Amino acid sequence: MSSRPYALSQPASLPPVSRMLVSVALALAAWDDRRRTRASLSKLDAHLLQDIGLGADRAASECAKPFWRD
Repeated sequence: MSSRPYALSQPASLPPVSRMLVSVALALAAWDDRRRTRASLSKLDAHLLQDIGLGADRAASECAKPFWRD
């Protein structure tokens, strides 16, 4: 979908629990972004889908994916 900067590298100086919490927060942010993006994509009409280079079948298959799948 979108290439958001959620794959940020974490400083090695963080304690293990902090690194884990940051990783969870980044995963949740990426999931929310996918959910919102797919919801917006599902609302586009055929003309707008054509403008962004997607067919109706491809858009429907992308919208049908669960938020945790890339």
